[in-house]
Amino acid sequence: MKKTLCVMIAFIAVFGLFGCTVQDNQRKQSSYNGKTVNDILSGVTSEAGDTGANTPETSEKVNAPDIKCDVDLTVLNKTMVYSEVYNMMVRPGDYVGKTVKMKGNFAYAEGEGRYYFACVIADATACCSQGIEFVLKDERKFPDEYPKFNEIITVVGTFDTYYEGSNMYCQLINAVLL
Repeated sequence: MKKTLCVMIAFIAVFGLFGCTVQDNQRKQSSYNGKTVNDILSGVTSEAGDTGANTPETSEKVNAPDIKCDVDLTVLNKTMVYSEVYNMMVRPGDYVGKTVKMKGNFAYAEGEGRYYFACVIADATACCSQGIEFVLKDERKFPDEYPKFNEIITVVGTFDTYYEGSNMYCQLINAVLL
């Protein structure tokens, strides 16, 4: 009985670790040939008119200066935003140098002798969160000149990667809070 229970727990743990990953060979066989969600949506809306797929889920509009964005996550629904951010984490090289605009919850952490600031987005079921670190263009004093923890923010910046030790991280540099 104990052996069966241990085998079941091990199976569930292995499935939990690898059940949602995409193997490299499956990625290579993708019919989208490396296109991003924005690329696909651009083709759909330009060919078939406005499908509503890129309409924000709320009617709230961000009062922001006209900043040209290569990847505007604020116009996608939560499922599409989560998918695009996931794609950014899996294939960061495709996004380096692109201007990204995103809306989510402000979060921060302290480590390595500095603060890390991020915009965190939950998926449509609110079970999983992904976020992107950002570094503001203009220096601000923390915490006085930053949003409150978990406050909704909109941030625009240039996508980049960096290493700490052997780990690669993604971030928006020269970012601006809108």
